[in-house]
Amino acid sequence: MAAKRPTKKATEKRQPARKARRRAVPKKGGNGERDKLLGFYRRMLLIRRFEEKAGQLYGMGLIGGFCHLYIGQEAVVVGALSTIDPPKDSFITAYRCHGHVLESGVEPKTVMAELTGRAPGLCKGKGGSMHFFAPDKGFFGGHGIVGAPAPLGTGLAFAHKYRKDDGVVLAFFGEGAANQGQVYEAFNMASLWKLPIVYIIENNRYGMGTAVERASAIADMYKHGESVGIPGKRIDGMDVLAVEKAVKAAVDHARGGKGPVLLEMRTYRYRGHSMSDPAKYRSREEVAKIREKRDPIDHLSKELLSNSKVKEEDLKAIDREVKAIVAEAADFAQESPEPDPDELFTNVLVEA
Repeated sequence: MAAKRPTKKATEKRQPARKARRRAVPKKGGNGERDKLLGFYRRMLLIRRFEEKAGQLYGMGLIGGFCHLYIGQEAVVVGALSTIDPPKDSFITAYRCHGHVLESGVEPKTVMAELTGRAPGLCKGKGGSMHFFAPDKGFFGGHGIVGAPAPLGTGLAFAHKYRKDDGVVLAFFGEGAANQGQVYEAFNMASLWKLPIVYIIENNRYGMGTAVERASAIADMYKHGESVGIPGKRIDGMDVLAVEKAVKAAVDHARGGKGPVLLEMRTYRYRGHSMSDPAKYRSREEVAKIREKRDPIDHLSKELLSNSKVKEEDLKAIDREVKAIVAEAADFAQESPEPDPDELFTNVLVEA
């Protein structure tokens, strides 16, 4: 049964949150290093709080199907996307894609509506957790096929080169996908034709439940392109500034006509592979140690507090504002109608 439309009272309650979002999540590229770091902090925190709420809604039965949370990996997408200029540039990823679509600039309430299968969702509630798509923002999808972002991203890079539009592609996928045959075929084509693409392997150490050392003969993922002449580098994916620096250099390399680059981001996911995964293949102590010593948001907050003349109260205020944004998104999603049954027949066939 379709949910009731928001009441006037519920709408009035959400007004302060809308104002908070404009303060809490400013546009990229603020004035000065302090503003840039605060922007990184706000955007990583938005992803973290959004994913925590998504986990709650999944537990309540409001999100169906699979749900792969990005908690712990926020520095990778925030640092990487800060270096490109969508929609001139393009990016594509796998099914752990909530952070990527949020960082593209899609409103959190539109993302949450999609997760809960509601009509105002980005894909009218039909894509769900794994299949976001916003080409107007340069985002060519989350994809459920393991390894698919590599060949699809290579195709996007070919299109940029063919059109001579100076565009670059960032193609994200996990270390569990890195040994797929289609990935190596894509590497070969991209290197042969010197396509403008940066492959970013988000190595969170576990492909579903298998440690990377047990699944890959070469656990150094950044070396996987060497056989076809693709330079690679390993980056601390828990440090947003390290990510930004490395991806910027790789983007400049690719945009300059020198061909693809492969970056291995050493990161970590705190939750299971998906919400149905109890993650018994690793100890609680391992997760707690990473949270305590390597958390990307805590790492940046310490940098802000020690070197950027930011006070603890400022960061707490940002957290309150971000939580208001996420609460508004959750309310909007739950109060929004489900898609009309006729939507089953739209976007099925295109006559060319």
